[in-house]
Order: sequence, then structure tokens, then C-alpha cells
Amino acid sequence: METQPIILLQHATIKNDDYPILQNVNVSINKGEFVYLIGKSGAGKTTLFRSLYADTRISEGEAYVCGFDVTKIRKSKIPMLRRKIGIVFQNFKLLKDRNVYDNLFFVMRATGWKNKKEIDERILKVIESVGLPDKVLYPIHRLSEGEQQRVGIARALLNNPELILADEPTGNLDPQTSEEIMNLFVSINRNYNTTILISTHDYIMIDKFKARLLYCENHSILEPNTDNN
Repeated sequence: METQPIILLQHATIKNDDYPILQNVNVSINKGEFVYLIGKSGAGKTTLFRSLYADTRISEGEAYVCGFDVTKIRKSKIPMLRRKIGIVFQNFKLLKDRNVYDNLFFVMRATGWKNKKEIDERILKVIESVGLPDKVLYPIHRLSEGEQQRVGIARALLNNPELILADEPTGNLDPQTSEEIMNLFVSINRNYNTTILISTHDYIMIDKFKARLLYCENHSILEPNTDNN
């Protein structure tokens, strides 16, 4: 039996009020793929991401994400969808008045974890996986921007996601730190077979870490006929 893609959009349209942000979008991304989404600011990349985790409604067409029909998903099922998706933001979106552990603990309790021992074990595992085992009790404001993004990635990994959506994850970082973060995404993709979709303007990293490219332009998603292997 053929496995359904992690992301499958067919003739999908996303509107803001009556204005189409994206229309007639056809995209298929399989488990374990590493994909870039590029395009100008305002082209609809973030809107697409928000539609994938059911924060923005897809008004027409079909859309399946991690086995959920996001065009018909009930509000009560949205948390189940989001447990399968890890989200990484450009501006990190961490709780600056708390330490690393408390940031991750907050997310785990909010997504249904109850056993303190299991929570502690999972937090230590993901913090180690992003290279910050000695920073678990550090206040967020004492971390560099690169370290804060590593915490953001650790947060995305907490629930063993099938899919990671990273929205401009190197946008605020210097070139060396950007390369370290991209190496981390590549490692996660290879070690866990996690599907990764990254929106980015960082063409240096795209050239260095070659992968499948999708273009967001003219209210649609296009794929060039190029071989990135």
C-alpha cells in the first residue's frame, strides 16, 4: 500500500478575506524529504506554513498534513495535528523570563505530558541533541542568538514530530551560526528521517546544503525542473 505524502496540497487556495494569497497550489512532500521554500517577502510563505498547522484556513481544494485533512479538521483535533509538527521561528518565540528547562517544560505540559520523570528525560535528550547539554538551566536572555535558535529547534523536537516547519530559521543569525544551524537540520533529517520544510532567503545556505526547491511567487508554488543532487 502506497504511503500518503506528509504534505499533499491539490488545487489549494488560501485567502485573506476575499483576496487570494495563494491559489491553485499543488505540492507533494514525502516522509524524510528536505525541502526549501523560497520567495520574496509577502509572497505567502508564512501563510502557507500557517495553513499547514491549521492556523489559517484553506478555502478551496484539498490539503493533507501528517494524515489530517486540514480543510475539514475539527478544532478539537488541531492539537493532535500540531503534536506531529515541530515549528521553528525566525525570532525564536521563547519565554525570555524563564530558563531553557522551563521553556521546554511549559510546552510539554501544554501538549499533554504529565509524568515528571518522562518530561525530564525528554528535555535532557532534546537539549543534548542540539548541542546544549550544559545550558539546560541557563536563563534564555544569557544565551546567544544561535543558542536561542538551538533551543527553538529542541522545542520543535519534543514530541518526536513527523514534520518540522522552519520559517526563516537563520534570518537573524550570522553566516557561521547559520551554517551550524543548517548542519543541525541536516542531521535531524538524516538521523530521524524527519521531513523538513524550510522557508528562507539565505541563498548561501541553499547553495551549500543543496536540496529540493519550491518557489513561492505570483500567488502560487512552483518547482523548477532542476536536479539538486
